[in-house]
Amino acid sequence: MEITAAVLRQTGAPMSLETLDLDGPRPGEIVIEIAGCGVCHTDLSFRDGSWPYPLPAVLGHEGAGTVVETGSAVASLTVGDRVVLSFGFCGVCPSCLAGEPATCPTAPLINMRGTRDDGSTTLSQNGKSVHGSFNTQSSFATHVVTEERFATKLPDSVPLELAGTLGCGISTGAGSVLNVLTPQPGSTVAVFGLGAVGLSAVAAAKFSGCSRIIGVDLNPARLDLATEFGVTDVVDGGAGDAVGTIQQLVPGGVDGSIEASGARRALTEAFMSTKATGITVLVGAAPIGTQYEIDSVSLLSGRTLRGCTMGLANPRVFIPQLVRFWERGLLPIEKISTSFKLSEIDAALAAAADGSVVKAVVIP
Repeated sequence: MEITAAVLRQTGAPMSLETLDLDGPRPGEIVIEIAGCGVCHTDLSFRDGSWPYPLPAVLGHEGAGTVVETGSAVASLTVGDRVVLSFGFCGVCPSCLAGEPATCPTAPLINMRGTRDDGSTTLSQNGKSVHGSFNTQSSFATHVVTEERFATKLPDSVPLELAGTLGCGISTGAGSVLNVLTPQPGSTVAVFGLGAVGLSAVAAAKFSGCSRIIGVDLNPARLDLATEFGVTDVVDGGAGDAVGTIQQLVPGGVDGSIEASGARRALTEAFMSTKATGITVLVGAAPIGTQYEIDSVSLLSGRTLRGCTMGLANPRVFIPQLVRFWERGLLPIEKISTSFKLSEIDAALAAAADGSVVKAVVIP
């Protein structure tokens, strides 16, 4: 099948809109016509070379669309189904069998090698391989082929062009609260970085019953928007002592904090903003090799720091939960989404990088 995709041929360079050949589906695979794909800061990291990926390649990993073809062994999906795509995992390791695919030890390889398990690529051009399968998707394109198990069926209620964000950014933020921090009703939380991930964490804290939700960001517009997601107090991260301000708002410190910006300083501040036995969850993806500074005495006192990828979510279980939150108005993804045409991919990436939009969504 001929498709159109945004191709990255050189690290840090603009992407080019090109015609590619997409493989037909193998027995366990499906072909999806993409309705929309969110832009994640992970896409920026791979484009800029902060994280390695073989080139030429098609990025994009927050895709949603309609199934247009299925392989002979596909049983849970049919042509016409509306689906959201998510990350890949092996399905047979102890983590996967325990229902925790986000901690699958081979997931990084599966999602970042640019090929299927057997080394073949799903994309080509004039007989030459183009690396697809980015997070098993490569959704900066009109169509993708992926495995059936990496797609979750959606109800008609969800706007399909925006639903791809449920597969990564929204799951990561909401999952960091619901699956990792697991706050008790009445507890207090601080969220550092109010992009799509951070705002999703705020929303999850709100419908978890947190009594105080403090949002920290450098962007005044983000602070204003955060109140619509449930923030009770805002802190300008560039105005001075964020930790001191939080300690004034909640004497002794918050019960938990989420670091969703990927900034070194923000992680230190998030850690220090909690009470002596508080929990800090790191979800912001800094460049490979980034090292953080943590005060040893503050750690020794009983604080906990833990990392979290993909919200520790099992996509086919967690995404339907997020859909129900959206249907109840508790997760208003439409308020943070700004649409761009696929031909405007570089503008979409630039807007995501400079923070002028919260969540850029590319519409093929």
